[in-house]
Amino acid sequence: MAKKRKGLPVLLHATGWIILFILPQFLISGGLFNDGRTTRVVLFNTLVFLILFYTNYFWLVPRLAQKKKWFAFLVLAASLIVVLGYASGKYYENLFAPPREVMERIREANQRTQGDNRMPRRGGGMALYNFFITSFLVSGFAVGIRYAESAVRKEEEIKELEREKLNSELALLKNQVSPHFFFNTLNNIYSLIEINGKDAQEAVLSLSKMMRYMLYESEQGNTRLSNEIEFMKGYIDLMKLRLSDRVKLTVSFPEDYADQDVPPLLFIPFIENAFKHGVSAVGNSFIDIALGVEDGMITFIAANSIGGRASDGPQVASGIGLDNVRKRLALLYPGRHDLRIDRQESVYTVKLTVRS
Repeated sequence: MAKKRKGLPVLLHATGWIILFILPQFLISGGLFNDGRTTRVVLFNTLVFLILFYTNYFWLVPRLAQKKKWFAFLVLAASLIVVLGYASGKYYENLFAPPREVMERIREANQRTQGDNRMPRRGGGMALYNFFITSFLVSGFAVGIRYAESAVRKEEEIKELEREKLNSELALLKNQVSPHFFFNTLNNIYSLIEINGKDAQEAVLSLSKMMRYMLYESEQGNTRLSNEIEFMKGYIDLMKLRLSDRVKLTVSFPEDYADQDVPPLLFIPFIENAFKHGVSAVGNSFIDIALGVEDGMITFIAANSIGGRASDGPQVASGIGLDNVRKRLALLYPGRHDLRIDRQESVYTVKLTVRS
């Protein structure tokens, strides 16, 4: 959708004309605001150059210069200066004729200088020279400001497109996370039904609460860290129902911390993988999960024993959940996160640090 063009604020334009054009004229002429004729002359000159500036700004530059029609632009811009110079000169002579005594002194001075080639009459020529120089400067300002505005507007449009792309990618990634989590959890409940029907019923209730969180809370964009911690606790409690005594589970979440906004479901893929690949069917195993908050920095650690076959290693490293986490971190925390995955012979450790 095309973004509506915005010009410079009216107040900024008015301030610019007063500071850059009107005040210098008063200073140069030595006039005061209580000098009626000087004030009228200054306002008349300003009006002429206002017409010149905004004709270029609103019409000639966008219709010709910015469309690379430079020859037509230069011809029309020069013609506009000539027409305004001629018309303003005629009006100036009629509207601002000097008082009679000033005219008499001018005639006397002209008579004294008649025949003296060393003192040419330059008043009219200098006024015309000043007009054309000022006109070219005003036209150049109009071109420069218009091009600067266009550059800023294009940059804003590019940033808006980047923001829209970011939001689309994040929505896609989060929609991939939710089915993945749901699929894994249903598999766990299915396994639990054969072991303990009552615990399976409680697991379904816990799952319904977590799905409500995923459907409503997490759809708002960001969520509070406190809500995310409660969600992780619920998920861990659900997973604990099917653990045997041979699995040592250690969980550490902060009790007192400064709450803050976080992306939903950011840490849950690591916990999923820890439960999926950290439980051994033949021996003892462990899962350690910890989260800390300090000075706006969140540190999450998940460590687990490698309890499955050797082929489990690549599955942990390249699962769909972890791929999504990497992409989300790159989009949400560019330059403000550190994800380290360490696989040793019998221990798999993930450490994630994000800064708000």
